[in-house]
Amino acid sequence: MAKPRKVIISCALTGAIHTPSMSPHLPVTPDEIIAEGRRAADAGASILHVHARDPETGRPDQSVEAFSRILPALKETGAVINVTTGGSPFMDVSERAAPALHYKPELASLNMGSMNFGLYPMLDRFSEFEHDWERSHLENSKDVIFKNTFGDIEYILGGGLKNGTRFEFECYDISHLYSLQHMAARKGIEGTLFVQSVFGLLGGIGGHPEDVQMMRRTADRLLGDRYEWSVLGAGANQLRIAAMSAAMGGHIRVGLEDSLWAGPGEKATSSAQQVELVGQILAGVGAEMATPDEARDILGLKGASEVNF
Repeated sequence: MAKPRKVIISCALTGAIHTPSMSPHLPVTPDEIIAEGRRAADAGASILHVHARDPETGRPDQSVEAFSRILPALKETGAVINVTTGGSPFMDVSERAAPALHYKPELASLNMGSMNFGLYPMLDRFSEFEHDWERSHLENSKDVIFKNTFGDIEYILGGGLKNGTRFEFECYDISHLYSLQHMAARKGIEGTLFVQSVFGLLGGIGGHPEDVQMMRRTADRLLGDRYEWSVLGAGANQLRIAAMSAAMGGHIRVGLEDSLWAGPGEKATSSAQQVELVGQILAGVGAEMATPDEARDILGLKGASEVNF
């Protein structure tokens, strides 16, 4: 009898898109982020994707010091720790990359192209904010370009590869897959490429099933058999696109960074709730969640003993 396919579940705990006033369940303080990570790992997530926030205001904080209050405790879960280099669209590349270059994690995210990054439509759904920065954070996204030039990508790649860090290559559009193909050849990236296809953010590819299929077909054509494919569906797209990936042989990312919801009109009480819902999807297609060590084997990671935290 064939063994069930192992699916890597990444869980993005807090991010830099949603603001604290949007959900009482969005973790902000180090203790809240750590507790959320523990719950997600217990629910079956093998990778924890980490951002930090100012504990007083909830504003994204990409300082090395902010991550020092989070990473050691999350490491104790046994999960693979994935440190963001995306930070926030309002930060420059040196600020965004600093925690990953300092802490030398097993895995770090890396955005593969510049893009519009429209968060302002959320103002149609959320009108009252506790902190002054929240409204301007959304409004100002109308005029911001999330800058990820080829030079920025090379800067992060060079430092990370030197440290033995591998990358979750975040591809928000078809062009980003072409950029990844180019960079993999130019920088001589060896081993398995972990491709995170992002759907449903304004400025990137949409969340239609044909968009998902096109991203998968294009990745197959450009990268052949040297990559592992995962999906991230923003907002209401999350579980529907997760189900598509499960059926198409891919991996899945969930978490409150990407969606505040557990179903139509139902706010998720934690990222762990979303992980559990994905577990139900996998059971329906005869697949299982990969353990952290199975994820390390699939992606060719260096191991938790080799990080700097």
